[in-house]
Amino acid sequence: MQNEFELKKLMCEIGRRVYNRGMVAANDGNFSVKLSENEFLCTPTGVSKGFMTPEYICKVDAKGNVIQANGSFRPSSEIKMHMRVYEKRPDVNAVVHAHPSYATSFAIAGIPLTAPIMPEAVIALGCVPIAKYGTPSTMEIPDAVEEYLPYFDQVLLENHGALSWGPDLLNAYHKMESIEFYAELLYKSKMLGGPKEFDKEQIAKLYEIRRKMGLPGKHPANLCPNAKSGKESCHHCSNNCGGDTRSIPDNELVASITKKVMEQLGM
Repeated sequence: MQNEFELKKLMCEIGRRVYNRGMVAANDGNFSVKLSENEFLCTPTGVSKGFMTPEYICKVDAKGNVIQANGSFRPSSEIKMHMRVYEKRPDVNAVVHAHPSYATSFAIAGIPLTAPIMPEAVIALGCVPIAKYGTPSTMEIPDAVEEYLPYFDQVLLENHGALSWGPDLLNAYHKMESIEFYAELLYKSKMLGGPKEFDKEQIAKLYEIRRKMGLPGKHPANLCPNAKSGKESCHHCSNNCGGDTRSIPDNELVASITKKVMEQLGM
């Protein structure tokens, strides 16, 4: 297990990756790591994430109050949305917020990333919905994000950027990379006349691969097992997977999900 200083160094490395890949401009973006139930490391406001060193990193409590900060460094005002993720998802240990250009363009256009176009995206992400717009640094963003926390591991933030979370910082960061790559491929394929999407049988096979891999987090592939065990169902089916649908075969259940995805895309 990494100690606190090693985590700070990793946060600086992730900052460089985010900055060098053009996922943020100037001083944009922020990310955090959970140390304990009441201690979290987070990036400071007002500095480029591409040029941080460990002493830049701040420590806050579960309310976002400063526990430790060097010099004039202070936590990002957007730490509120990070804290909401940790509060509602005890399995999460890291959160990443960035403004990747393709993904943010979809967020600005109001288009969720739900088209099943490549195996890696279907398996790793499932879908990337859009949380409604909220004023930065207010509770509007955490409130908008909370709706999706029980069902997804990433969201687009309307007219703002993207947010991802996971069991560790690398996992959360890799989701952000995957979101941007997915968005870029979807955009370019649309420019070429429109993507060829997977059919329901292909999606079902990809979901089964994810289940066999035992990947952590929330994902549409877990919909059917959740419904059958009486747990809250996936957001994608509008919470209609309980009751009679518990006896529906997996392939029909996946077809139902796919239909709703297509409706979201207006197809």
